[in-house]
Amino acid sequence: MRLARWILASGLILVAAPFFAQTVTVAVGNCQPKKTTFPTIQQALNATPPGAVIDVCPGPHPEQILVYQAVTIKGIASGNQGAAIITVPTGGLVQNATSLATGNPIAAQVLVQAASSVTITNITVDGANNGFSNGCADPDPIGIYYQNSSGTISHNTVLNEVLLQANNGCQAGLGIFVQSGNGGSSTVTINNNHVANFQKNGITGNEVGTSLTITGNDVIGQGPTNGAAENSIQIGFGATGSITGNTVGGDVWAPDVFGDTGNAAAGLLVYASSNVPIKSNNVSNTQFGIAIVSDPTLGAADSATLTSNTVSLTHLYDGIDLCSNNNTATGNTINGSDESGIHLDDTCTGASTGNSVMKNTINSACAGILSGPGASSNTTIPNTFYGVVAVQATGSNTCTPPPGTPNKAVAKSHVRIKAARP
Repeated sequence: MRLARWILASGLILVAAPFFAQTVTVAVGNCQPKKTTFPTIQQALNATPPGAVIDVCPGPHPEQILVYQAVTIKGIASGNQGAAIITVPTGGLVQNATSLATGNPIAAQVLVQAASSVTITNITVDGANNGFSNGCADPDPIGIYYQNSSGTISHNTVLNEVLLQANNGCQAGLGIFVQSGNGGSSTVTINNNHVANFQKNGITGNEVGTSLTITGNDVIGQGPTNGAAENSIQIGFGATGSITGNTVGGDVWAPDVFGDTGNAAAGLLVYASSNVPIKSNNVSNTQFGIAIVSDPTLGAADSATLTSNTVSLTHLYDGIDLCSNNNTATGNTINGSDESGIHLDDTCTGASTGNSVMKNTINSACAGILSGPGASSNTTIPNTFYGVVAVQATGSNTCTPPPGTPNKAVAKSHVRIKAARP
């Protein structure tokens, strides 16, 4: 009798055991006929529960999509085809979002809004032929935009987020943008993406509440351009995060010359955000290589850690510009700076103090280390120098350029970097 009761009780327990549902996986396109299929990505998003996987077949998918819950959007191969491409829909892009910081209009091809655990992988986002013709009055075109949302952006290609090239100086056109506001937050990992031919920034994280891990991306600007002062990667306006192992370059604002009031481009820019580690990146063919810039109104960019980065061929300006306090620059290699290898720059807040600049190798620059008149209490030895006009230049933000540097007699470094803030 006791055994029978135990078996009955055990049976009740088995019946009451929780049921673990399998992840729903659907497809967009015709390459997976055995799955539930949808003609568009948006229809698939609207028809699936949170946590679903959406396999996107190769080929063009002309749409703007809104993601509002946890999901994985994944490009898949079929036969010999392997590129799932989100293209501009017929009629062009339209505004579908508003900046949380400025209220400016945004036209995002992939908009992730107030959602968590959103993964986008192996997707190409192509903003070519967006239909905008009104210059700076048009919405800001953005490839992938996480707004108060979290997740992973991995192994994607984002291209051609530009306005017409005739519209010189429009500070618009972002490849990947993560933004927080109105009490929300965003925690996003951005790794192993290819971002190119953007007008303003390749990868951007802005505002308090945003935290980014930016690793292993290839982010290449247009080269000399009139479109905007580009930055390959930016963390700014109170956002936090890390920048590690990326390859960036091709950021040159073509009209910029010494003595003007224009805005220069940067490979890696930290603007009014503190405590950002920057490690093992390769930066080349930019105006500023790595710039850490405080803003007297918007906030400090103090206590950055720059380690084992390689910076080559900075045009007009510095390999590394530290326009803030208490930064550490160790083990970096800087080759071919038109201006200084590392600049302790006091033009942002009137001071540049508490910085540690040690064990760097600097080859060919107007000054190995350039210290402005407000720079004090900094450690600048030991470092290794080759072919620099002055090993250490102090008390000024100018220096004599290296031999063969064209179009200037004296370098004038006052930071005039234009950070993206849609």
